[in-house]
Amino acid sequence: RHFIFWLTPSTCRSYQNRHIPILSADKDYHFVYLTMKDFVLTFNNFFNDLADFLPPGLILSLSAAGLSHGKYRETYFKEFVGSMLMIMFTFSAGKWIGKNSWEIAWVVHAIGVVAADYFGGGQQVNPAVTVSMYALGKVDYTEAFVRIAAQMGGGLISFPLFHALSEAMNWTPFGGPEFNMSSNTEAFMSEFVATFFLMWAIYILNWQIHFGEYHYIIKQTLTAVAIRALIEFFPTAGPAMNPMLATCWAVFGVGGKFEFPDDNEHYFVYWLAPFAAAILASVTYGIYNGDSVFGKKMPLGPLKKKKID
Repeated sequence: RHFIFWLTPSTCRSYQNRHIPILSADKDYHFVYLTMKDFVLTFNNFFNDLADFLPPGLILSLSAAGLSHGKYRETYFKEFVGSMLMIMFTFSAGKWIGKNSWEIAWVVHAIGVVAADYFGGGQQVNPAVTVSMYALGKVDYTEAFVRIAAQMGGGLISFPLFHALSEAMNWTPFGGPEFNMSSNTEAFMSEFVATFFLMWAIYILNWQIHFGEYHYIIKQTLTAVAIRALIEFFPTAGPAMNPMLATCWAVFGVGGKFEFPDDNEHYFVYWLAPFAAAILASVTYGIYNGDSVFGKKMPLGPLKKKKID
């Protein structure tokens, strides 16, 4: 069987080089007969080019949107977009804006934290946060899985996309969290403690204190201040305090391999440490506030005094 295609001159030349006969031609376009074998070969080349272009793991991430008959599809895409916005707004501080002034970079980072949350619809954008929300019963297992898959998808797209934008606009490219492999123990401890404090900042600012009419803007600004302080106090592993950021940056920005890290230390520092910290933070919050953790009441607490009406 044969297939007829309308080809541009450049594509036509590639067929001529493979000795595929050209049916007819004019100045701008050519027609060519392809056998089934030629058609499959062409499709194979297209597939290989597409696979090389797409970030590794993106297809698996996207497939999570259809779980539970699409029940969490909207959640998936909000997390996906929210993660991209978070990276764009916060990583541009000190790179695209405030390059020569740490004061401006800090202010821009704070604004970025608020803007990413506001325009992203208040998504979690952090697998460690999602694990804590699951532990505390705020989301079920499937929703937690979908959110983490979406966060990874957004991160895998963001770093190459914003790098291309940086090159096109002649801006400083983004960086990302890294650590010295010889100090993986210190890096683990740094990520663990930083993530633990981050969780508690989230609990307090979102669930324990209300700032009245301007609650949202105040609590998001204080969240940004807490994140910046933790970055300064715990620099050993970046810090990331977010497994998605660390791994997506490693896929694109470390070593130029464009593949997931193959060293166990990366996952030890950037996934095990923040997940363990998120679970411990959930347990301590459960003891303080009386919440269940993984569906179980804590044997201690609640330490928080109940209001007397």
